[in-house]
Amino acid sequence: MDLSDLLPVLGELHEEIRRSVVAACEARSVDDLSGVAADAEGDTVYAIDRIGVDRLIEFFERAVAPRTPVVLVAEGLPSGSLTLPRDAAPSDARWRVIVDPIDGTRGLMYQKRSAWILTAVAPNRGSGTRVADLVAAVQSELPLVKQHLYDVLAAERGRGLSAERVNRFTGERHALRLRPSRASGIAHGFGSLARFFPGARDELASIDEEVVSGALGAPAPGKAQLFEDQYISTGGQLYELIAGHDRFVADLRPLMAPLLAARGRPQGLCCHPYDVCTALIAAEAGVVVTDERGAPLDAPLDTGSDVAWVGYANEQIRRQVEPLLQASLRRRGLI
Repeated sequence: MDLSDLLPVLGELHEEIRRSVVAACEARSVDDLSGVAADAEGDTVYAIDRIGVDRLIEFFERAVAPRTPVVLVAEGLPSGSLTLPRDAAPSDARWRVIVDPIDGTRGLMYQKRSAWILTAVAPNRGSGTRVADLVAAVQSELPLVKQHLYDVLAAERGRGLSAERVNRFTGERHALRLRPSRASGIAHGFGSLARFFPGARDELASIDEEVVSGALGAPAPGKAQLFEDQYISTGGQLYELIAGHDRFVADLRPLMAPLLAARGRPQGLCCHPYDVCTALIAAEAGVVVTDERGAPLDAPLDTGSDVAWVGYANEQIRRQVEPLLQASLRRRGLI
């Protein structure tokens, strides 16, 4: 199966997951959906997550495996990956497909905010396959029950972004033009460091303050310089950069490990490769996505590696923020 054949099939997968998950949100209580189904290597698997994982396996066995062997990489699978058909060897597979059936589980199960289905494809290079090998990605919005529109984004490396907005009741689809912010700086925009969970929020907030103060100086009395939006979904954060809503986003949670250890606390939940697998779409849209040192984003294509990343809406904003961010991290011995 060529990439041109595989991508439409992945779009069908997203539609099936979306229908199943939204139907569950309509029919089941928050308490039911937020029950803990399992504690996986990468993250807690809630009951709502199990819906997506079950649909994922069934779909690949039915729609993909009979046409081409594939290695499926996803949270909730045994050892984080599964070769399909089940009698195939991993070396038989042409593609590795990494999937997060629900990125943003917590916001969706409490009906606070949309989540996202994330999928990306890389040529199979065995256990050495990396995020940098990804050649195509699809990202689809999982809307709230009260929401009738959702967005679908896709990209192939070197071929740009395509996007559409879909009415989930009528099935109508319209091409969507998404463009990252062209602002030359962060003033009066949205920008933030991810600090979703307790443990090192104070340190992350201090880094944030240093960066913003260095970029913008002291605020005028009674005025706001910059706004932040803690969207608990990496796919959602990337979408906000793609759509021109955010100027920069940094997720540096893996760098907090030494501080947490000094405080006698374990490393908490971090971003993983399946969370950031659609960074390819952002890059094709013009967003600058790097690691914490400013290098191209890369990591093993697995479910357990912790990933730090930074996204800038454009190169001008990168030039404003990146030196300040890296200086703040170096002062703390974090890079």
